[in-house]
Amino acid sequence: MVKFASKVTFGAESADWQERINTERMRQYRVERAQKIMRKHGMAAMLEATTAHIRYLTGLRGYDFPMVRYVLFFAEGDAVMFEHDGWYHQMPDQAPWIKEWRPARAWLTGAPGPDACRYEAKLFAADVRAELECRGLFGEKLGLGGFDGIAREALINAGIKNIVDCRAAMLEARCIKNQDEINCLKISSAIVEGVWHRVWEFLRPGVRDIEIGTEAVTAGYELGAELAVTGGWRTGPSTFDRGFHQATRLVQTGDLVYGSLCGLAYMGYRTCNYRTFIVGREPNQKEKDWYKKVLDRVTAIIEEIKPGKTTADAAKHFPPASTWGYKDECEVLCSEIGHGIGGNYDIPIINRQWSLEFPQPFEEGMTIAIECREGEHRVGGVRLENMVIVTKDGAEIFDHFPREQILVAPR
Repeated sequence: MVKFASKVTFGAESADWQERINTERMRQYRVERAQKIMRKHGMAAMLEATTAHIRYLTGLRGYDFPMVRYVLFFAEGDAVMFEHDGWYHQMPDQAPWIKEWRPARAWLTGAPGPDACRYEAKLFAADVRAELECRGLFGEKLGLGGFDGIAREALINAGIKNIVDCRAAMLEARCIKNQDEINCLKISSAIVEGVWHRVWEFLRPGVRDIEIGTEAVTAGYELGAELAVTGGWRTGPSTFDRGFHQATRLVQTGDLVYGSLCGLAYMGYRTCNYRTFIVGREPNQKEKDWYKKVLDRVTAIIEEIKPGKTTADAAKHFPPASTWGYKDECEVLCSEIGHGIGGNYDIPIINRQWSLEFPQPFEEGMTIAIECREGEHRVGGVRLENMVIVTKDGAEIFDHFPREQILVAPR
């Protein structure tokens, strides 16, 4: 029997009369968590350009383009934020918790041409070396994330040779959330539930699949999402196996429809959520049977998620890919899976492809999404995805929109 998590008692806005999301506590927790993991892996510093990781380490939003902004983050001491263009001039008085600001050097993913890129990267590497030398860290292990080969080569040429990839360390840091991070996800989920309801009311014959996405995005922003995405809306014969989507197809009577509200975010914390609808009629027995398999599978996996168990315990409830006539488990990657949520894909991953041989432990404070699907090629298919928090007593679902059956639309 699955358990549902408690709901937040507050809204997304700030207030003086009630404790809500404590952003200072959340930022400080993330800094301390990242520094702890860095010390564990012997990293004196990280140079990180991945947008989600910059947000985690600094609390800053910015231009979401590869390698135009980055942070030099230290296991001990204050970070140095290399910020892009107007953000560099706008943000210092808006984010006083960041003490050190520098203008970022970038080569716009190669657009200026190879000679200009190498020239700019040389200046970039010199800036980084100067900061490391200033702190007595030149020669110490540097984690590098979100950069291309041009950056790595320039750093090596500048004498910074003790470089390691820091993605694994960042994933390890992100996987255990504090109460504020969990509450951000609960608010994201509350927004998602409102979006599902809006879609449920909107679905009808004659609607184009791209219009479903428009309705979802509009609802998301109206309900307070920081980022609302169109999602992947599949209808009728394109619902199995999950593939192309939003092909301007007209929804017809009797169509199965599902969408992915994956990437909708509140304060940087992103959801991953599926629900299935049917348009203009009740589901038939075959469709009910598909959905029962999916519901039972997701439920069985959730019931295995608790401290003391591993992803191997949960993954045994996924059928092998051969169930659907596939030859390799990679053919159902991201369709039959559990994955950490909050940023993009966080730790852990639950599937037959890796978990049975390379299990990961479940820990209190993890947040995980579990998704499954069933159907028949060019006939139709159903999906369900639930999001859970790992507590000391087991997993609790925190998306409260109905999950027990295919939902008939319009309402």
